[in-house]
Amino acid sequence: MSNAPTKSDAPAKPDRAGQPPTEPMFDLIELFYFAYRDFVGDADRVLETYSFGRAHHRVLHFVFRQPGLTIAALLDILRITKQSLNRVLKELITEGFIEARAGEVDRRHRKLYATAEGEKLARDLAIAQTRRFARAIGGLGREGRDNAIEFLLAVIDPGERARVLELILTESP
Repeated sequence: MSNAPTKSDAPAKPDRAGQPPTEPMFDLIELFYFAYRDFVGDADRVLETYSFGRAHHRVLHFVFRQPGLTIAALLDILRITKQSLNRVLKELITEGFIEARAGEVDRRHRKLYATAEGEKLARDLAIAQTRRFARAIGGLGREGRDNAIEFLLAVIDPGERARVLELILTESP
């Protein structure tokens, strides 16, 4: 039995009026699921040693990348409930990976920073995932990285793209 995609697996094309496809793009959907599974799996294996999960990873990642991030801004980035964030954040603070400091202007606004231990873990996780990207992009030719960025941006809702670009292009540690 061949593993090659069949004609029925081929990506659906827009109709003549430019309307979205009416048939699911199962090949892309499933490839995205499997790629995501393996991408997060690299980090999951590291996180297991700390008894942390993916939510811990996401919080630590953005706190590391955006030192001084407020809880409100983090909630906006992650689009999770305050209750979900509080549990994960409390664990990261208690374990010494993140610290919360009172804001200089308004002491009620807590600003979040990765500790030295948090920075090391965030970098280790990023390096594990970077290895997978480097291996994948290495086989795509000179424009591979640019094409990957263009594709991933196109998957993001149009109204969010500028905000995401601003977030990811910010200088960080």
